[in-house]
Amino acid sequence: MESQGTVETVNRHKQLGLSDGQVIDMYRYMLLARKYDERSLLLQRAGKINFHVSGIGQEAGQVAAAFALDRQSDYFLPYYRDYAFVLTVGMTTRELMLSVFAKAEDPNSGGRQMPGHFGSKRLRIVTGSSPVTTQVPHAVGFALAAKMQKKKFVSFVTFGEGSSNQGDFHEACNFAGVNKLPVIIFCENNQYAISIPAHKQLGGKISDRALGYGFPGVRVDGNDPLEVYRVVKEARERAIAGEGPTLVEAMMYRLSPHSTSDNDLAYRTQEEVDENWKKDGVAGFRNYLIALGLWSDEQERDMIAECNLELKEAIEYADNAPFPKPEDTLLHVYEGGV
Repeated sequence: MESQGTVETVNRHKQLGLSDGQVIDMYRYMLLARKYDERSLLLQRAGKINFHVSGIGQEAGQVAAAFALDRQSDYFLPYYRDYAFVLTVGMTTRELMLSVFAKAEDPNSGGRQMPGHFGSKRLRIVTGSSPVTTQVPHAVGFALAAKMQKKKFVSFVTFGEGSSNQGDFHEACNFAGVNKLPVIIFCENNQYAISIPAHKQLGGKISDRALGYGFPGVRVDGNDPLEVYRVVKEARERAIAGEGPTLVEAMMYRLSPHSTSDNDLAYRTQEEVDENWKKDGVAGFRNYLIALGLWSDEQERDMIAECNLELKEAIEYADNAPFPKPEDTLLHVYEGGV
């Protein structure tokens, strides 16, 4: 099954049940995530933070997926590029900055994990570990709990296309398919697993792999947020109805290097990157809003200023916050602390 969307001047969001206010809100999260990412790259270059993994180019699909889920009941297992996703489900820029500055107030890990390892009990964001793909079987475990407890929530997990070649992915898909679990398995195919292009790691479509596990797989244009919203919403409805998992392969492109430790031009050309900037989902969605008369240059300037002010305050707070104390090393590792 394949779904490809294009940005048109027809009012597509109303056809999906989204209001004008909701799509403007979606765009704000995309823009805020983009500005957060750009500011974090500058902070790393200035020596203020140690490391950053960028999600530039993947914001549109992440925000759309979050809007299609129930942010009051579902469980989320994001991977390390999902700034736009976690912001949309409720994390704040202050919380994210506390994490990259490795401060004690960091809600993800108390300043002890790498940036991008999100975790929030309040928001039902399940902490991921450094080995890639381990979050996929964890998500299936949450879905199993939903089924055993007869609770109406969905487990939603994200990962890159490189992870789809790991054993954890296949074992999780097989178990989810056999037991018809309420899980959405969302692959953000950004074309590169660090330095390896997709054509050297994949023999076909990731979405087609779902057929072997007995549930639907859908490939969708990850730069088209309304199409991502539609596909994830349908997947959630299937899961809640007891029809089992869906594998969604969102086609994206990583517009920035893998991380601040990476020289991406060693394995791809600037021309390739420039060509993909023309397909940027954030710019495309802004153009969609402009075409419908919902957005203007003045609104854009105001929102950028608002995002920049929010980030400035978050950075100042995080920069001045205390670091973890040595005795906090094992805090939360054991029940009740140490």
